[in-house]
Amino acid sequence: MNDQDLQQLRREKWRLDGNPIRTIEQARAFVETVGFCLMYPVRPTVPVPTFMGAFVGADNRLPTWQQAYSDPRAAEATALMVRLLRERAAYEANLIDENNALLLAASVFPYFYALVGERNPKHAPKQGPRSPYSPLACDAFELIRRDGPISKQKMQEVLGGSISFPALDKALGELWSKLRITRVDYNASEGSFWDVLYRWAPDAVREGVGLSVQQALSALLSKYLDCVVAAEHSELESFFGNFVAKSKVKDAVNALLAARELSFVHVGGRSMIEITPAKAPALFAAAPLAVKRR
Repeated sequence: MNDQDLQQLRREKWRLDGNPIRTIEQARAFVETVGFCLMYPVRPTVPVPTFMGAFVGADNRLPTWQQAYSDPRAAEATALMVRLLRERAAYEANLIDENNALLLAASVFPYFYALVGERNPKHAPKQGPRSPYSPLACDAFELIRRDGPISKQKMQEVLGGSISFPALDKALGELWSKLRITRVDYNASEGSFWDVLYRWAPDAVREGVGLSVQQALSALLSKYLDCVVAAEHSELESFFGNFVAKSKVKDAVNALLAARELSFVHVGGRSMIEITPAKAPALFAAAPLAVKRR
């Protein structure tokens, strides 16, 4: 395989070959096939597909999240993505960039939750000197648990008009980064709607809580490599290092290599890792029949 082969395989899988997604069925199938994707492209680039690219069917002149407000394609793609959230065919995470959500397929999400989510999701977050949650985040969680799904605009009204939207966004980000809450809807007049994740997706959370970090990371590494076809070791550590310690990523990759579930492949002049190809069944020539002599 050379670099051109790799890029062509990715373009086909990521729907960048002039084959855009337009229907909810196509969007659902795309997210399920790739496992996870960013909503918009980022700079520097990350080897992961984007929902925006799949919607356009190409990767040239795509809007970033900073440009999305002025690009009508972004509004159409967002509307389609929100439909996936409503029907629980996809979930969002904000661990790479809170303005550019990572979308995860429903089948992949429990493994991601096992890496990132709380093991006791129904226990309310507590504030304190060592807590990752601010007092406003704790108040917001209680409000969402009591009244959710609830819009950010309504939250501001209930929590107090003196609370600014940037402060509320920061508090929601604290909860979202630990998968305490999830965005479940959006409309132009009220903005995003939020609910506690354990209520919105109880089966996914329950499954994630029951998985070990090793199980989850191994499954996600395999899904990621299926999505990108092949990746360098450093790319795996860089991507998954957003969610878990890089040392754990290294250990998981080495364990999968030792088990021969992953293997090395040369792409151009680079040594990359891929899912070990299935062996073709051996074909044995039939032995000639003995001819009985008279």
